[in-house]
Amino acid sequence: MTRTPTHARRTRALRAGLLFATFACAACGLVYELALVAQGSYLLGDSITQASVVLATMVFAMGVGSLAAKPLQTRPLASFAVIEAALALTGGLSVLGLHAAFTWLDLYWPALIAISLLIGALIGAEIPLLMTLLQRIRRQDAGSATADLFAADYVGALVGGLAFPFLLLPLLGQTRGALLVGMVNAVAGACVVLFLFARTVSRRRRVAVAAGTLAVLAVLGTAFAGSDAFLRYSRSVLYDDPVVYAETSGYQEIVLTQSSPISGGPADTRLFLNGDLQFSSLDEYRYHEALVHPALAGARERVLVLGGGDGLAMREVLRYPDVREAVEVELDPAVLRLAEHDSRLTGLNGDSLADPRVRVVVADAYAWLRDTAERFDAVIIDMPDPDATATAKLYSQEFYLLAHRVLAPGGRLVVQAGSPYFAPRTFDCILNTVRAAGLGATPYHVNVPTFGDWGFVLAQDGEAPTPRLAAPEPLRFLNAPTLDAARTFPADRHPTGTERPSTLDDPRVLRLTTEEWREY
Repeated sequence: MTRTPTHARRTRALRAGLLFATFACAACGLVYELALVAQGSYLLGDSITQASVVLATMVFAMGVGSLAAKPLQTRPLASFAVIEAALALTGGLSVLGLHAAFTWLDLYWPALIAISLLIGALIGAEIPLLMTLLQRIRRQDAGSATADLFAADYVGALVGGLAFPFLLLPLLGQTRGALLVGMVNAVAGACVVLFLFARTVSRRRRVAVAAGTLAVLAVLGTAFAGSDAFLRYSRSVLYDDPVVYAETSGYQEIVLTQSSPISGGPADTRLFLNGDLQFSSLDEYRYHEALVHPALAGARERVLVLGGGDGLAMREVLRYPDVREAVEVELDPAVLRLAEHDSRLTGLNGDSLADPRVRVVVADAYAWLRDTAERFDAVIIDMPDPDATATAKLYSQEFYLLAHRVLAPGGRLVVQAGSPYFAPRTFDCILNTVRAAGLGATPYHVNVPTFGDWGFVLAQDGEAPTPRLAAPEPLRFLNAPTLDAARTFPADRHPTGTERPSTLDDPRVLRLTTEEWREY
């Protein structure tokens, strides 16, 4: 049979439309995958484990889905429509479902595995059905058809992988982003049936597909509209005190809570990052005085603060009138905005980040240390606990070598090192990692009621320094006798010096933190 130019153009248009649908579905599938990993990292912090479980489970399920799709190839259009509707619904609601499982059911891991298996199986069933539909448009050899289909699939995965962190997450957040992608997924699947192959589908089936798609869109749209209320309610369950501020930045979930004053006492304002408590306004001064002042007992004309974007460590630094310049390096601009503009925080930090002596740098501390040629008399490292891959590198030997490099002669460095009571091996690992960077190091610890027993490591070139005070005025908590006592550890929690240092290649501190804090 001779093919007319009109027929050839129609064939090319149908192939292009189907390949574009493949592209769109692949982009949606990768967004679902990344959303699951991101949600797990926000809720539990262990990004390597999260990513490994999601990727392994989904790839396995994709193979199962491809095999399961074999008998469906006799009715590829109807099967594709059902699979895309199910995938749009499952993927779109996946983040909300995980959040609910974590908040109310304590079934996070079973839910993560079940959702990953289901999404993976549905994604795996797409390719055999799309291949069958592609061959229906125009027969071609298997190699060429596979190349065309996989090219569209991989390019779609690229676009979805880039759209998630750079577009969806900043503009919508992971919950609403996943719901919007689910709606796109539903429309893309419906278009294949309702437009590309409309001539081969009965009117009754087109109506059924349209009705099913509208139902999926209605569910996802309703969830999209109610997602903010859902998240507010779930946060009220997760946190003891009322949530007064919440934001999901490009790096973490930021939550501020505040209790109502009782019997005329002060309100308790607390900052949480990815669910981990960063401070309580009732006793944060104990932590920050113990962290900052021993490091400023010597030269302190130029001070570097790494982390501590809440401005509380900087408040202590600025107590010294002879501090000429203090540099604050913080990764997340959302934390800095909160510290600079929220009255609850500026009331605590004394508006320290607006002081003319302070220079604020928005950057990754590791990259900034690697590139800077500046030198400092004191370096204060106030990072979140190393319970995720992103923070574990900030407790590595390589990081402390970079911090050592920016120390001026006679300069001091201090690190918050976690709890020697609840996580003694982690504390020991951080101490030995600082020593492995060529610094003499002294551990000490104080009691911070909301944290418990909390430890620090003070370091300098040469011999281990003796923590001492040179504060220009009396402090609320720390005095010379308290600091002297802080160097004494009980026999069952004394640093043993046996833990190997943590490195980029072997982030032992991440494994130890995960193991030791799992019980609490």
